[in-house]
Amino acid sequence: MAVFFHFHRILYSHNVFQLNFRMIRVALPTTASAIPRSISTSPGETISKNHEEEVKRVWRKADAVCFDVDSTVCQDEGIDELAAYLGVGEAVANVTRTAMNGNARFRDALAARLQVMKPNHEQLEQFVNISKPKLTVGIRELVSRLHARGTHVYLVSGGFRRLILPVAELLGIEKSRIYANEILFDKFGKYHGFDTSELTSDSGSKETGKPAVIALLKKMYNYKTVVMVGDGATDVEASPPADAFIGFGGNVIREGVKARAKWYVTDFDVLRKDLDHDESDIDDE
Repeated sequence: MAVFFHFHRILYSHNVFQLNFRMIRVALPTTASAIPRSISTSPGETISKNHEEEVKRVWRKADAVCFDVDSTVCQDEGIDELAAYLGVGEAVANVTRTAMNGNARFRDALAARLQVMKPNHEQLEQFVNISKPKLTVGIRELVSRLHARGTHVYLVSGGFRRLILPVAELLGIEKSRIYANEILFDKFGKYHGFDTSELTSDSGSKETGKPAVIALLKKMYNYKTVVMVGDGATDVEASPPADAFIGFGGNVIREGVKARAKWYVTDFDVLRKDLDHDESDIDDE
């Protein structure tokens, strides 16, 4: 049971403790070994802390890390930016809200938005050429640190590959390590749908979306440890088969995702600095 104590001073001399806190909240341990490292020791907080440490151990030994792009690696949502450029931003937003309220599957929602946008090839290229990726603060340094460690970095997104290519270039990520959707055009350059054979063109099961991408990567490259980092629900569902999921809220905080993430950060520097953790604490199993 937590108990509140008021003390004026703490002095320590051999076996004597003197306290200097106006007010602290502590739990009374039954044995010396039960003394907590942190002030709060409620069961829920202890379990949460243990879960976070578990994810950190996985993070430090990851063979590969998969990042979501929209609102994670980048500050914005690529499809929204493209829609605004095409002059249908509000219309696409309305379609998105309707789809989400009706619990539409990802593929159907994507198709509905693209049907409103209908970008032709020339428009898409013009948008890419005049737009500069808005990278999230700290992502360059984090990816550089991962590369220096020999960790393979992937961009796994429900967005469009053509919009993600410039992002990968800025971060030094190989094109082959992008898993995203492909907009299709006919021989005249007019919009002709999107490639539904792409794993990222749908979600909602382990056979599609980000779970399927990570399963494929593990099978192809025999990765022992893969971590997914992202801000959305489709990122959460990637674990498993990802060995851990790290929620990111540096651009937008989605409470549902935060509640399900064992480790949730709002600054990429937290992840980068954790990689410098003493290697002796890593579980080598």
